[in-house]
Amino acid sequence: MPQYFLTIPHDTAEEPTMESMQDMDPAELEAVMAAVGAFNTALVEAGAFVHAGGLHPPSSAITVDATGSEVERTPGPFVDATEYVGGFWIIEAPDEKTAVGWAEQCSAAVQSRIEVRALQEAPE
Repeated sequence: MPQYFLTIPHDTAEEPTMESMQDMDPAELEAVMAAVGAFNTALVEAGAFVHAGGLHPPSSAITVDATGSEVERTPGPFVDATEYVGGFWIIEAPDEKTAVGWAEQCSAAVQSRIEVRALQEAPE
């Protein structure tokens, strides 16, 4: 079954983390966490859940390039951008329409836009 990558964009200027989320209104944070929990449960119950995770901000990244004669390790992301992927789900869905339906539920749960992209399948 095809797999889809659902991603949450974040603003680079804000770089939200689990720690900074503690500054949110406690009732609002609790509601979002409950909604995300319910979304994750629905994915599991439907057999669509593969993996999910949150990412640390790009400022914590190290870009590694071993394509030349010497390995280069550069602090920071590989590209400067105004937004970045802050978290993700990998789901299984029979088609794009179903994956987009899951993304709609995800967007409502996390109160953010969600990007949907299919993972490339191995050639036969």
